[in-house]
Amino acid sequence: MELIVTILLVVISLLHLYFMWFEMFAWTTKGPKIFKNFPKELFIPSKSLAANQGLYNGFLAAGILWSLLIEDIVWKENIALFFLSCVTIAGVFGALTADKKIFYIQALPAIVTILILLLT
Repeated sequence: MELIVTILLVVISLLHLYFMWFEMFAWTTKGPKIFKNFPKELFIPSKSLAANQGLYNGFLAAGILWSLLIEDIVWKENIALFFLSCVTIAGVFGALTADKKIFYIQALPAIVTILILLLT
């Protein structure tokens, strides 16, 4: 089970590193192709807001990766649970306020990983 959790943590952190890259560096180029409901004329004015959001995604990825480096099992699980909870909350909020797909892409993998951590 530990291997599955590790794989899920790596996948979730890679997703958030991608979100960071996208929001910080590709918002105006790739954004209109991904967020079709968002008015195209707002991508440039919202670039700094997206970059700020991307930075937070980078922090989430860093926290999850940090949990993989902790040797004490109790601290490792607590740090992982904290950052996975942050990811879940962000994913649920994003699904409620921006796009329902965010729940499945962001929150659901974190929820599954939390459940596995708590049940093992």
